[in-house]
Amino acid sequence: MKGLKVVVIGGGSSYTPELIEGFIKRQDELPVRELWLVDIEPGQEKLAIIGSLAERMVKKAGVSMEVHTTLNRRDVLKDADFVITQFRVGLLDARIKDERIPLSHGYMGQETNGAGGMFKALRTIPVILDIAKDMAELCPDAWMINFTNPSGMITEALLRYGKTNKAIGLCNLPIGMERTIADLTEVDPERIRIDFAGLNHMVFGLNVYLDGDNITRQIITKIGNGEMESMVKNFNNFEWSAQFLEGLGVIPCSYHKYYFQKQEMLEKELMEFSKGETRAEKVKRLESELFELYKDPHLDIKPPQLAERGGAYYSEAACRLISSIYNDKKDIQVVVTRNNNAITGLPVESAVEVSCLITRYGPKPIAMGELPVAVNGLVQQIKSFERTVIEAAVTGDYNTALVAMTINPLVQSEKMAKILLDELLEAHRDYLPQFKRHFSI
Repeated sequence: MKGLKVVVIGGGSSYTPELIEGFIKRQDELPVRELWLVDIEPGQEKLAIIGSLAERMVKKAGVSMEVHTTLNRRDVLKDADFVITQFRVGLLDARIKDERIPLSHGYMGQETNGAGGMFKALRTIPVILDIAKDMAELCPDAWMINFTNPSGMITEALLRYGKTNKAIGLCNLPIGMERTIADLTEVDPERIRIDFAGLNHMVFGLNVYLDGDNITRQIITKIGNGEMESMVKNFNNFEWSAQFLEGLGVIPCSYHKYYFQKQEMLEKELMEFSKGETRAEKVKRLESELFELYKDPHLDIKPPQLAERGGAYYSEAACRLISSIYNDKKDIQVVVTRNNNAITGLPVESAVEVSCLITRYGPKPIAMGELPVAVNGLVQQIKSFERTVIEAAVTGDYNTALVAMTINPLVQSEKMAKILLDELLEAHRDYLPQFKRHFSI
């Protein structure tokens, strides 16, 4: 088989050892021969540490894969087969601001939801569009596999403004839910399949199948009885009342707690904030500990402590998708892609997270029809928010950004939206060049 060239943008991420492990395990079906880890100058030290660990892992495994590191993405994009994006504009310090500033006003501070998620998108979209522009010039046939959050908005921006049809958003949440439900039913994960439909971090399990038989009602009952745990580190549990789940009729994901249990989640975050530590600050501390481990010259495997970072099944999702495209497997996976009428009622051209047939030509969304009435309204509202945020990110228009902030279900106050918008714009102005007209006023 022809060897593959894979470029990882954000290669200095603490998640990268997961990816290396995944490529090593799949060398028989996914012959990655040239792996380039790319980062920016502020991440140079972490990139060097990850590069050395990756080389040790490859050497231990005895596989034929060359690992390289660089700070110049344009030099290495040429003739790439796959480009994986997993970066954070502004690093973890920006995430801390995304969480602390809203919480200081009594509003949800979260990485991909609410005001924080909006600003992560505003910082990231111009950068991802620049990457897409480079890819169109240097590796037009390459697939971009985007893990950068908020994955739904990033992928929609790529599909709308990136002049590409070869961008796919990916999240470890659906595969994690499948694995968790397999554990719940005490069966091999290969026997479980779930029809997923919705948006990234706003996706629902519509139907659960065991060996082709629909067991959705049994699973809903089990979850209502408190038998299912969350695989997302932001959440201590996956508790929903039996009455609510029975009425809903579908399986929510962990992130729905920000909307269906908004007050409880806000109180929990405010309590952590009052103690002086948000989730972002915990992650920053954990990352420091991980990189101390990664520095060990004797470490040549992915350390088990990485599971605490929240990236369960990350490499499984990424490597499985790349392998299915490369090998034209035509299996079913859950990705973020253009709707193409898979979900009735959402724009045809918009990005959705949905079960797809994965082929050498990319994902083919499976028709899921109309979402249940009970969840359709929230999904529609979030999609309106996402599209408005993307427009603000591309145009740098303050008024559009204000509307986006106001219509988010975790804000919904014009007065507070302006306060949050102004403070977050000032806090992140170094990473928001598209808003230079606003800053000059």
